[in-house]
Amino acid sequence: MTVTQDLEKSTQPVRGTKKKTPGATQSSSSDRQGMFVRLNPDDKQRAKYWADKRGFSSVNEYVAEAVVEKIRRENLDYDLPTLEIARLNELVDQVAALAKNSANLERVVTTGFDSLIGLTRGDNYLLDDEDGELG
Repeated sequence: MTVTQDLEKSTQPVRGTKKKTPGATQSSSSDRQGMFVRLNPDDKQRAKYWADKRGFSSVNEYVAEAVVEKIRRENLDYDLPTLEIARLNELVDQVAALAKNSANLERVVTTGFDSLIGLTRGDNYLLDDEDGELG
């Protein structure tokens, strides 16, 4: 098998396989080979959840597609716009939060300096003479 054939084979989606009936064996027409994978119980539960949510016939089908997708990413064969847009949105949110923090810091510093200038001039209400009455 040539490299081109391997690449074409690896880019074909794993989804859409027929649901296997209990006790049935995999047909010999498929060129896929079996493999044993050990997962952390939490990871296995998450894989089962996403396999059910995405409509896979089994967790094995989901794991097979996850491996193919990871290989595509390693080969730099992934959808750039989606990843770039997600990262850009994250950066925009961070810049907006930074702008708010900067505005708050500016307000605090300005208010603090105004208070200090007022104290040095003697314009502060705290320096007024007391008339002895409360309230």
